[in-house]
Amino acid sequence: MKKSLTALAAGTFALGIAEFVMMGILPDVATHLGITIPQAGHFIAAYALGVCVGAPLLALIARSQPLKRILLGLGALILIGNLCTALAPDYWVMLVTRFISGLPHGAFFGVGSIVADKLADKDKGAQAISIMVAGMTVANVLGVPLGTTISHSFSWRFTFVLIALWSLVLVYLLWRWIPAIPALPDTGFAGQFRFLKTPVPWLILFATALGNGGAFCWLSYINPLMTTVSGFEPSEMTLLMMLAGLGMLAGNLAGGRLTDRYGPGKVAASSQGVMCLALLSIFFLAQNPIASVMLMVVCTTCLFTVSAPQQLLLIRNAKGGEMLGAASVQIAFNLGNALGAWVGGLPIEAGYAYQYTALPASFVAFLGFALLFYFWRRYEYPLRHVRATSFPKNS
Repeated sequence: MKKSLTALAAGTFALGIAEFVMMGILPDVATHLGITIPQAGHFIAAYALGVCVGAPLLALIARSQPLKRILLGLGALILIGNLCTALAPDYWVMLVTRFISGLPHGAFFGVGSIVADKLADKDKGAQAISIMVAGMTVANVLGVPLGTTISHSFSWRFTFVLIALWSLVLVYLLWRWIPAIPALPDTGFAGQFRFLKTPVPWLILFATALGNGGAFCWLSYINPLMTTVSGFEPSEMTLLMMLAGLGMLAGNLAGGRLTDRYGPGKVAASSQGVMCLALLSIFFLAQNPIASVMLMVVCTTCLFTVSAPQQLLLIRNAKGGEMLGAASVQIAFNLGNALGAWVGGLPIEAGYAYQYTALPASFVAFLGFALLFYFWRRYEYPLRHVRATSFPKNS
């Protein structure tokens, strides 16, 4: 099982670099292709659009395939997308290649989560999923800074060549370490979407989008906030972002363990609530550099503490459409990123200082917390309470 989870984590590591490294190399890409930085920002949007399209596409064309075969196909698509991006000659071609690179993202998380849950020991499903997701957090700590350094020192094309080479390793690890797992029961294309007729998955998806949206209201503008408000030098931002990534890694692993012990709804709602308070505190304490760093780490820790429980909740509340359900978490995540970047930019466009991004951030995140708390109180707490009282301990 450990080797299998390592192979899955290798996949989320590749996807994490492919998604987030573009934010650090936008000026290099824009200069080389002869476009503006806002135009280069379209490559981020193209990737996100690919994520949103890839999940339902998977449900359409690969739902009846064995899970290992699907993972191998997705690994090959990661390789092709990033290699083509490295070779893209102009803006339009790169727009297409970034879209292709995003197609396997949500699908890989969806299928990988199902595989991790199936391979996990009893009552260890969330921990298994958190180990898979850990690849993305490690990408933020090591892969993205490395890719940014390579881009600045040599060429942004080498960064995507590096991702493509890692994807070769990924395909080998998937072939070698993932056991043969039969296909999920084929409920038909319409059957894949039937679980959306109930309110539970919508609660989780909206909570995911709003929770991540709140975090990215602030996180999208963390560089200017830290340098112009908290007083850090631009040269210190790499170290600060590595600290933020370590918070993501710690939160992700802690989220898996806590979920298996206390339940996914309770852990997700509690973590989201702490993040709301931390975001609100940033507005008041951003001018204090020590407090600003501590609150940054708290926010990024909570952001990924909710990852494993949300993924697990969708799998277990998407009967007949588990593949689409698990993948849809990544759709909600990316939609939340886009929402957050836009909402967080509103106070800046109005002329306010960067700490004001924390006000809409805390409000949007609170909406996500309210949905998670409602889910826990309405659906999870009664069930766990019944289980706890049905088998009283002998006195």
